[in-house]
Amino acid sequence: MQLVDGVDALPADRPLAVTLGIFDGVHRGHLHCLRETIAVARRLEAAPVAITFEPHPAAVLRGAAPPLICPPEERLSRLAAAGVELGVVQRFDHQFAAQSAEQFLRRLADGRRLAGLVMTAESAFGHDREGTLAEVRRLSRPLGFELIEAAQLVLDGGPVSSTRIRELIEGGRLAAAARLLGRPYAVAGEIVHGDGRGRELGYPTANFGFAAEVCLPPNGIYAVRVGWGGADPLAPERRADGVASLGVRPTFGAGARVLEAFLFDISEDLYGERMRLEFVRCQRGEKRFSSVADLIAQMERDAARARAILRRRSPDRTEHVLDSRLTV
Repeated sequence: MQLVDGVDALPADRPLAVTLGIFDGVHRGHLHCLRETIAVARRLEAAPVAITFEPHPAAVLRGAAPPLICPPEERLSRLAAAGVELGVVQRFDHQFAAQSAEQFLRRLADGRRLAGLVMTAESAFGHDREGTLAEVRRLSRPLGFELIEAAQLVLDGGPVSSTRIRELIEGGRLAAAARLLGRPYAVAGEIVHGDGRGRELGYPTANFGFAAEVCLPPNGIYAVRVGWGGADPLAPERRADGVASLGVRPTFGAGARVLEAFLFDISEDLYGERMRLEFVRCQRGEKRFSSVADLIAQMERDAARARAILRRRSPDRTEHVLDSRLTV
């Protein structure tokens, strides 16, 4: 996928079939819309284009963005894996947000051929979200492009959306979230220095630091898989299994919420590495122990159980595909 820095840099040498959105998580609903865009592009002999925004529009318009389901670099990798040829990262600021839907569409079509635009009934863009499906349909004829409505994907009794997935993750329903995502849920962060307590207990951990707020499940102990190294976050050079603790470590007095992972059979210095951690299964909730000895004994049991869980579950190297049981 060719990355384009803003809509003004889109090429003029071929027709474009465009869809736009934040695409946080690039979940199964997004994939359904992207596949529709690729099919339209093929029919119109155009390049399939996905426009995404940075920073998150809510951070600009409301001062705070929702917790991320996946970081920007993974979002772009997933758009490329879906078959998008041109990925546009559009800087979102107050000036950009002030454009009307018509101004944005004219800007998108200026000097190039906008052949098709794919939207869902829930999509909207432009100032005050005035660019609804009905408004864009009105504008499509004078601007000379075809508007295609992609039906919203419905799964497990409701529409597939980033908001719904966040609620499932934060509620601890990781299997349900994975079904909507099409993959197990994962987070990515840089390994930072902690207080060294895990090493003192015989379980050195990789402590995750996040540049932005990420969506996290409830506090507890999780069997996990991690990957790191290489340019593509979806194809890491190295992988390891482990057991992770998410919480405030109440045995030592509640502190800041921390995600830390003990990686099996890895003893090297990992500080500064950017790691992706996949939550495979929750083993138990966070608990305060009456002594350090009791905590260490439980950590041994947690590690053994995580090894057994991960042995039974082979690594998921491929994305789930849409099937006939999904409705739109």
